[in-house]
Amino acid sequence: MSDTKPAIAVLGGSGDLGSGLALRWARAGYPVVIGSRTAEKAETAARDLAERIPGADVRGLDNVAAAEAGEIVVMTVPFSNHAATLGSVRDAVQGKIFVDVTVPLVPPKVSRVQMPPEGSAGKAAQEILGPEVQVVSAFQNVAADHLADLEHDPDCDVLVAGNVVAARETVVELVEACGMRGWHVGPIDNSAVAEALTSVLIFMNKRYKSPGAGIRITNIPDAD
Repeated sequence: MSDTKPAIAVLGGSGDLGSGLALRWARAGYPVVIGSRTAEKAETAARDLAERIPGADVRGLDNVAAAEAGEIVVMTVPFSNHAATLGSVRDAVQGKIFVDVTVPLVPPKVSRVQMPPEGSAGKAAQEILGPEVQVVSAFQNVAADHLADLEHDPDCDVLVAGNVVAARETVVELVEACGMRGWHVGPIDNSAVAEALTSVLIFMNKRYKSPGAGIRITNIPDAD
């Protein structure tokens, strides 16, 4: 990246995961645009973030306006809102990197893997948004509470899938800005692995009474 950091729009940024990512990026010096279904919710979330990071470049807009304002767009909405949100911002994100954090959780059995017909939420996003959008799937396996606590090491690696290598590399840099390590894992089809793993981690959190299990990739030469 250049010294001038790109503006990151976080759709669903008033929710737990979106606000945690926005907080980390604001602390790292990125301009952040909080998106929400209503501008009022987004503005409230932006004010809360600004209180935690004095001097942060942050503002709140509705999701469509946020998508238009962001140079990189990150979507952190529930799976039930996935298709509708994608449809609403499709025109606004053409030519941009679009980071899909969505996990296809289907309540009430969220600890059971239930993938959509397209194979993954990330692949569905690529199909809906079209070939001019560089969809990258990432951040599915990170606990929102860990991101929100700036004194806490998230202690989790992030799998980064997407069809364009340069777009994946940009997202790996965003992962590092959050205090984690990102790994290229191939095309958007491979996002199914990280998405499915989330249900496994939810099961493990309950079984082992963990506040937020994560993953680590090991035994890769020269990784350090």
